Amino acid sequence: MNLFPALLVALPLLITAAPADKAKIKPAPVIHLDAGQTSKILNGPDKKKRPTIIDIRTLGEFKAGHLQGAVHIDFLAEDFSTKIGKLNRNTSYLVHCQSGGRSSNSLALWKTLGFGKIYHLDGGLLAWKKAGLPIVK
Repeated sequence: MNLFPALLVALPLLITAAPADKAKIKPAPVIHLDAGQTSKILNGPDKKKRPTIIDIRTLGEFKAGHLQGAVHIDFLAEDFSTKIGKLNRNTSYLVHCQSGGRSSNSLALWKTLGFGKIYHLDGGLLAWKKAGLPIVK
């Protein structure tokens, strides 16, 4: 799938959604994780330190199976940037898609908006399934 059209739609939103005082914004650190590392973080002993899971696949993909507790925000939807912009910047998030392409492309937005900590599931849900980890429907 060519993501260029979606990025063209998102770019103006990135510019308008960015906070006015960029000097005070520290870009979010992005921590790339494989499926096993992601599972450890999501199942850690302190539930308060677990990241919120953001699944940016299409609704059809999400309904076919997703990580337990995931929040769905479609990367290809026109309001993607707006929805991400409404999230709490002090919360850590785990972002993923089907194979890692869309979620990798979304990382610039997370950084631009000044989120505190972002985890990225490298390889997406396909890597998660390949590792034999559970999904819910």
